[in-house]
Amino acid sequence: MAIDQDRLMNWPFEAVEQTYTTKDTILYALGLGLGADPLDERQLDFVFEENDFKALPTMAVVLAGPGFWVREPDSGIDWVKVLHGEQGLKIHKPLPPEATVVATTKVTGLVDKGADKGALIYSERTLVDKSTGDELATLTSTTFGRGDGGFGGAAGPTKPVHPIPDRKPDMVCDLNTLPQAALIYRLSGDPNPLHASPGVARAANFKAPILHGLCTLGVAGHAILKSACDYDTSRFKSLDLRFSAPVYPGETIRTEMWNDDGIVSFRSSVIERDVVVLNNGRAEVA
Repeated sequence: MAIDQDRLMNWPFEAVEQTYTTKDTILYALGLGLGADPLDERQLDFVFEENDFKALPTMAVVLAGPGFWVREPDSGIDWVKVLHGEQGLKIHKPLPPEATVVATTKVTGLVDKGADKGALIYSERTLVDKSTGDELATLTSTTFGRGDGGFGGAAGPTKPVHPIPDRKPDMVCDLNTLPQAALIYRLSGDPNPLHASPGVARAANFKAPILHGLCTLGVAGHAILKSACDYDTSRFKSLDLRFSAPVYPGETIRTEMWNDDGIVSFRSSVIERDVVVLNNGRAEVA
């Protein structure tokens, strides 16, 4: 079955409601590696509820998601060949440490790159605090359907690529990931066995279970929050990036940042393998 453009653009997403607790907020932060230094009071704010407790801005990416909807037969998408290509996050209000949130999702665009080149599926999710009605975050995602090109759609427009400055970075932040990071992070909502089972990982041609892409995003978000915002969550406004390679739990992620009047360009690499894992990153900070 090929993509039916009208069907996909009007896909009947149901609103998703999720209640998260202090424990969930702490678990998310632990999955990213916060608290590795138990004497770091600024990191303790995200993993100890008796401190100045707060939620990490990037936690929005794991809240009230629509699930693996591209697997639905009526979508026409070859779900086995899909990749998470890009992710964006815009914060409207700092996330409460615990809350009930409601999210609505919609497909915002389709790009037909050609029969041999695949398709791009753009989607958007809006996160609202149920008790106040406040809009908390808008999340954008690009799914690359490697087997879905040639459905007769337009070849554009495509999302522009944010350039990385051609100069030495203004800030560099190295953050270690835990060997068990994927096993912790999966408890925040993504139980894909690729991130836990060595057998499944080998079948997918990886030497070991890999870290979730959104966990790698969270580590980069931590680096920006630490380096450009001094851990002040109210200063973290947005983040947008491209996924370029997987991370193995236990590796060290180096995030290079260039700050131009509150626009932080960034990319992240794994030090041990000298490979870029997140690229063309753009964040806004106050």
